[in-house]
Amino acid sequence: MGCGRVGATLAQSLEGRGHSVAVIDQNADAFRRLEAGFTGKRVTGLGFDRGTLVQAGVEDAYAFAAVSDGDNSNILAARVVRETYGVTNVVARIYDPHRAEIYQRLGIPTVATVRWTSDQVLRRMLPMGATDEYRDASGQILMAQMDVHPGWVGRALSDIERATGARVAYLTRYGDGVLPGPGAVLQENDLLHVLVTAADLPRVERVLTHLPTGVE
Repeated sequence: MGCGRVGATLAQSLEGRGHSVAVIDQNADAFRRLEAGFTGKRVTGLGFDRGTLVQAGVEDAYAFAAVSDGDNSNILAARVVRETYGVTNVVARIYDPHRAEIYQRLGIPTVATVRWTSDQVLRRMLPMGATDEYRDASGQILMAQMDVHPGWVGRALSDIERATGARVAYLTRYGDGVLPGPGAVLQENDLLHVLVTAADLPRVERVLTHLPTGVE
């Protein structure tokens, strides 16, 4: 929902990855931002209107991004899509970072504009295992944001380090960077950033995207 600069970029990125995409905007002129080769649906209407959502294909949707210019519209649309149509991969663009924290606590991933990129939305819509954030000059050591199996939530970060051999660099919690202290645990909706060797990254991905050993 929303065919501004970010929405158009996001739609085209998703289509480029082989996904079927529908774009909703209440202003039909906004679709001019889409490239001529874009083959997805263009639906004119309000993104929180059920008729509009059904026309866009929400009943078969895997993910939904609310990226219009209005916080209220975005959060309303995100909640309708998640609560009415059962779409679990939902992300909302929120201008006010304080409101974003509230919605994060409601279980709706948000991205505040001060940290906005279409890549951040893609990560929340389509888990990818790991995303490089920094590499040293040799290319052998990197910092990566890791997708984590829900079974790790509530586990100590020291458990993660022992299981993977990687170092936990920091967490992103409700949009803020956090340097964890002794005894820190991974909380729901935390983003985990680790330091790891490039050679060991595939193994660390496998460990963290699976249920921890001994957990049911």
